[in-house]
Amino acid sequence: MRTSHKLLLRLLHDPDYDFDEVEVTYLDRGAPADRSTVRGSEIRAIEGGHFIVRPEGEEKYIPIHRLIEIRYRGRRLWERAVGGVVLE
Repeated sequence: MRTSHKLLLRLLHDPDYDFDEVEVTYLDRGAPADRSTVRGSEIRAIEGGHFIVRPEGEEKYIPIHRLIEIRYRGRRLWERAVGGVVLE
C-alpha cells in the first residue's frame, strides 16, 4: 500500500506521468461540501507533511492528512476511505 504523500511524489518525479494531469481533492472547510480540487499545475510544492497550492492566486498550505482523493487522467489512484492505491 502506498501513502498519498509517496504517490504524489512519484507522480511529480516519474517521467512516465504528466503532473498537470493529476487532480487532488482535499478537505477544505468552508468550501462547497467542505472539499476542493486542484490540478497538478496548481500545486507549487510538496514539502514534509503538506503541499502548497495556488488555485486562485492565493497560496495555501494544505496538510497531507486532509487529502481525500488523488486522480490521474480521471482514474482514481488513491482514496482516503479505502486507504490504499490502485496504481502500481
